[in-house]
Amino acid sequence: MNITPNSGEVISAPPPHEAYANAPDLRREIHQVLALGAERDGRQARPVTGPPVDATAAERAWRLRQAALMDRMALDDPRPGPVAAAAETAEQLVLHDRRHPDLVAGPHHPEAITLAPSRRLYVRQEYAAWTAAGRPGI
Repeated sequence: MNITPNSGEVISAPPPHEAYANAPDLRREIHQVLALGAERDGRQARPVTGPPVDATAAERAWRLRQAALMDRMALDDPRPGPVAAAAETAEQLVLHDRRHPDLVAGPHHPEAITLAPSRRLYVRQEYAAWTAAGRPGI
């Protein structure tokens, strides 16, 4: 449990085994996140199999999945490199969500996240809420 210094609000998130219960295995998720990144950067065309995707929601889904992937990898390998990558991608998600608060699904909004450890908890909160909502944006 972490408490934000500005509000005293308790930042809670589901434990990793709950937050990532419906996540693809790591190898498959790495492939999917890389493919989404290639679509995002224009290096790969998006398959035209469904309705048009909202670009902001798609960007958020990519950032969320990338942050969740890095968090899961850091949980499996808590050395400085994986932990730093998880912290960086979590920070990028928090910054994105501060610009687009309408896309936040969990109870704690990104402006409440001020401590670095809370950012990974925020990723878990948002990933669990995103999967519960049917994985919008992809």
